[in-house]
Amino acid sequence: MSDPRRQEIADSARLIVVKVGTRVLTGPDGLLDAARIDALGRQFDALLAEGRRVVLVSSGAVGAGMGRMGLSSRPQELAHLQAVAAIGQSCLIEAYERVLRSKNRHAAQVLLVADDLQDRARYLNIRNTLRALLDYGAIPIINENDTVSVEELRTSFGDNDRLAALVTTLLGADLLVLLSDVDGVFDRHPSEPGASRLEHVETIDARIESFARDRLGGLSKGGMASKIAAARITTEAGSHCIIASGRDDHVLEAIAGGASVGTLFVSRGSTMPAWKRWLGWSADSRGKLFVDPGARSAVVAQGRSLLAAGIRRLEGTFATGDVVSLADEDGREFARGLVNYPAAELRRIAGLKTEQIAGELGYCPYDEVVHRDNLAVIRRDPAPH
Repeated sequence: MSDPRRQEIADSARLIVVKVGTRVLTGPDGLLDAARIDALGRQFDALLAEGRRVVLVSSGAVGAGMGRMGLSSRPQELAHLQAVAAIGQSCLIEAYERVLRSKNRHAAQVLLVADDLQDRARYLNIRNTLRALLDYGAIPIINENDTVSVEELRTSFGDNDRLAALVTTLLGADLLVLLSDVDGVFDRHPSEPGASRLEHVETIDARIESFARDRLGGLSKGGMASKIAAARITTEAGSHCIIASGRDDHVLEAIAGGASVGTLFVSRGSTMPAWKRWLGWSADSRGKLFVDPGARSAVVAQGRSLLAAGIRRLEGTFATGDVVSLADEDGREFARGLVNYPAAELRRIAGLKTEQIAGELGYCPYDEVVHRDNLAVIRRDPAPH
């Protein structure tokens, strides 16, 4: 059944990022599920036929490599894990290429590491390449480069969920679809009697985060907590997000038709400018400024700049123009921006009124420590009490 609100979102979604998890792509034996990949390829073809553009973020390289090598358990030694990922990555892209080629479509493999998105020049190069691939009608298939990215393989949960959210912000995509082995977010474990799926989420707060039910085991590193975190990034940046079951072979067609499947996380507002999307989620932060409640409110609720008077303390070593995090007194990051003072000077003026800065430093080059034009709010809900 079509949902009017979802129908409106579906109709306006011209660029869609889809993330597929390991549990969706592989069977219990660890081998890639050819029928599932065929179903995904058919749905991608249908979306492209409607004039939409699709980017795929795909897990499954380690699982595919294990299946190809006949391994029954995930290797523990890092070098062996990276080797299995390298073998599996070729299997993964081969499977996608086979099904897409049968429909006269093109698959384009793109392997990334976190540093690629932190550096501004590389970030822009990746964005331009992805746009060019989309112009050619190809489907970029993105994965973390497990053969060189040590942290990705050591992390327990969800780097590809976050990667999918960052790709969504990179491109300013209209919609992120996270395909999982569950039908969405439930108000209790889905297996419990009376469990109810959340249809819409307007604001991701502590209550919504409490519904995450992560479980370890098998080949997957992802979990509901990482998907909700990805939905937060996406919606704060101005895009919508849906968490739905990838085991439904028609799920993408249903979403494109406005059907009420999965859990819809509604955008918090219009799409954030491209510069601020990079600043907020991809740039590498060099330090952290802890601010009082009044300063947090001024930045988050009133869209104002950060002044020295609102800073309680700071961490890190940074120079003028570096990216810093803004956090509340409990350490929860809520914004990022370009700082106008180096750390050594900022430690001297933290807590001072603007008119006192010149007396302390001998000059006052800026009234603002972080100007609102160079600041991105990434979390608006206050800390729970």
